[in-house]
Amino acid sequence: MPRFGSINERRNQLHEVIRLSGMNLIINDTDHPLIIKVASIQAARMQVYFIDNDDYFQRKKTLTNGDGSEFEDNDERAIFFARGVLETTKKLRWAPDIVHCHGWFTAISPLMVKTLMSDDPYFANSKVVYSVYNDAFNQPLNKNMKDKLVAMGVEADMLKQLEDPTYVNLTKLAIDLSDGIIQGSEEIHPELTEYIKASGKPFLEYQNEEGYIDAYNKFYDELKSED
Repeated sequence: MPRFGSINERRNQLHEVIRLSGMNLIINDTDHPLIIKVASIQAARMQVYFIDNDDYFQRKKTLTNGDGSEFEDNDERAIFFARGVLETTKKLRWAPDIVHCHGWFTAISPLMVKTLMSDDPYFANSKVVYSVYNDAFNQPLNKNMKDKLVAMGVEADMLKQLEDPTYVNLTKLAIDLSDGIIQGSEEIHPELTEYIKASGKPFLEYQNEEGYIDAYNKFYDELKSED
């Protein structure tokens, strides 16, 4: 997950993983150091890895500034996070069966798995699941977002949805490049509901807290069995 500035490193006992950090990711002709931190959730026996960078994640707010307006570089922050997660996965030598992306901030991840990472042995057999939430941003992302992705090696004709990088268009791009879709919120944008159904992709409707774990696991298994 992103190491947003609102996360208290001392309280949550985050520490940098030196062996994983040190790579630079180039976005918009600028080098941005990739810093990896980790913390443990003892009760769940789980480690959580955090993607960090001084330029993108040191600010105290997550996606909007003090007056509620969205950060102008949210497009670059999302790109950095998506690429940072995939590079970290490779450094950990994990070859995921399922890459499950949650919400619009991860919407570039399906694109990267299916394009930039398509020939990488760590991701060649991965299935991508995208969860759509009621998490829309108000203003379109930076109009040059498409060009920034082209500079990273993505073919321009894959990015037609980003000619106008609105929340709906960004989510449609994620849907197009995912193997399965989950409705993560009880209500989502009605245009996206129709788009998901028209896509013909495997779709899991909203699940409540009591039943979602079993439903998700079954959905994962069905996707993997398609091979």
